[in-house]
Amino acid sequence: MRSNLRQIWAAIRLAAMAVLLGAPAFAQPMHGIAMYGEPALPPDFAHLPHVNPDAPRGGRIVQGEVGSFDSLNPHILKGRTPWQLQYLNYESLMGRSWDEPFTLYGLLAESVETDEDRSFVEFTLRQEARFADGSPVTADDVLWSYETLGTIGHPRYHGAWGRVAKAEATGPNRIRFTFTEPDRELPLILGLRPILQKAQWEGLDFAESGTSVIPITTAPYMIDRFEAGRYVYLKRNPDYWGNDLPFMRGQANLEEIRMEFFGDGNAMFEAFTSGLLNTMRETNANAWNTRYNFPAMQSGAVVKSEIPHQRPSGIAGFVMNMRSPLFADWRVREAMIHAFNFEYVSQVVNDSVDPRITSYFSNSFLATDTGPAQGRVAEFLAPFAADLLPGTLEGYSLPVSDGSVANRANMRRALGLLAEAGWEPDSAGVLRNSTGAPFRFTLLLRQGSSEVLSIADIYAEALKRLGMDVTVTQIDSAQYTERTTNFDFDMTYMVRAMSLSPGIEQQSYWGSAAATIPGSRNWMGVQSPAIDALITRLLTSSEKADFIASAQALDRVLTAGRFVVPFWFNDRARIAHAAELRFPETLPIYGDWIGFQPDIWWWQD
Repeated sequence: MRSNLRQIWAAIRLAAMAVLLGAPAFAQPMHGIAMYGEPALPPDFAHLPHVNPDAPRGGRIVQGEVGSFDSLNPHILKGRTPWQLQYLNYESLMGRSWDEPFTLYGLLAESVETDEDRSFVEFTLRQEARFADGSPVTADDVLWSYETLGTIGHPRYHGAWGRVAKAEATGPNRIRFTFTEPDRELPLILGLRPILQKAQWEGLDFAESGTSVIPITTAPYMIDRFEAGRYVYLKRNPDYWGNDLPFMRGQANLEEIRMEFFGDGNAMFEAFTSGLLNTMRETNANAWNTRYNFPAMQSGAVVKSEIPHQRPSGIAGFVMNMRSPLFADWRVREAMIHAFNFEYVSQVVNDSVDPRITSYFSNSFLATDTGPAQGRVAEFLAPFAADLLPGTLEGYSLPVSDGSVANRANMRRALGLLAEAGWEPDSAGVLRNSTGAPFRFTLLLRQGSSEVLSIADIYAEALKRLGMDVTVTQIDSAQYTERTTNFDFDMTYMVRAMSLSPGIEQQSYWGSAAATIPGSRNWMGVQSPAIDALITRLLTSSEKADFIASAQALDRVLTAGRFVVPFWFNDRARIAHAAELRFPETLPIYGDWIGFQPDIWWWQD
């Protein structure tokens, strides 16, 4: 008998060892999840590190926006919605800590569970989570939200949903998503999807735009009143379900958030100086140094704050639409960059204060260097070497001018590049190709973009000296959205913000599939196997070193692609605001970013 017992216990021990040594570890519910490694905060954290946990509640912030709106649904393609609603008026299962590159902590969900391969993710809802009407957040609400957004919502939601093989409720408050294949980022992406109330949309067409449906959400702020095209006022919900949640401590401190809309930037600035607005984010260094001397500033009623950050520059500048044969040749695009007299334009418009955008990830550890590709970066680029543009492997640097108006050396180089691409000036100085067609295009701008217009005018004059026929056109916000959605432009102003955790959004920005999908962010129309492969590697890297090398390799291909004539970037936010509006002294690595103003600001008399 004892012998048999010993044999049984020995078998159990061997089986246990086999599980420990050979089988994957069982998934465990966690309070948070990070892209790499473990969350920095423990399960019992009291608050996020960059908030003031003792911030008082009350007061209001009044922000301005240039443009208009005709919809209150930020989750569909149709219509124009105040961009802040997507963040201030909705919550997700998990929430970001903006002091970590990509880490989420439980918000509507109390825990998240996944396996080592990240082949699935399972969320457990908080029992106390409620919509603004008091109804509980259910697994059914979550499943309906994800399927609706992933099928008829904005295209930005479709890619992630397409990688979900199965979505199911595994309990009254548990939801599991099984993936078509392991994906390190997908658990985090799904954790950030907005949660909608299923019952509110029964019998309604979710994809239809308009202002007739005021969303019922779980967020601390509700739409109080609005007038289409003019203003939206949000009011703090006194019965907000998350008032005592550690994640929300020090957040949503203001009683009211007002969003006022204006036809152009000058009208918005006048509204600020007159007191209608009580905060103004300034992106122009020249204006920051010269325009903020009005009476309220002199009296101390309004103050100026500069908030540095450590996030990538992203890309901002004039993007060339390669769907047009005019910009299909990289030599033409390089000529367009040479003709942009950055040093002169920066001096005139920007006081030469803000640094130049040298790559898509400049100002961060994800940026490529200007020398030859080395190590893993070179290894990741090697399979595509034959098709990579000059400068990708060797190193690429933007041209530098002498700062004079003439910019002669760079203009000569631009003419040489254009000649190589088959464009020569005729006897009248008009640039033409071999068929005699002139080099003619339109630089399309949104109405009200006064600073960009001034840059465009300087640039157009330089291009005309090369013999190009350039028309700078401004159109209203609705027309501009329609045309950029359908890629109906030659050149326009583009901004693509980048984070310290680039992921699935890269496919929408410059993935080949996105180039043919209306509404995608791939405005340049690039279709590159190298870019696609590097984005895939970025998304599937399990080691931080591989992730960084993938980003740096992608940065090289994008920068050497010459798709955008880059401007400068703000390495700090410049915000003028009422003296009563305060923010914490401890700044997150992202600085002034989504989740900073107004989320963690407060009012103090």
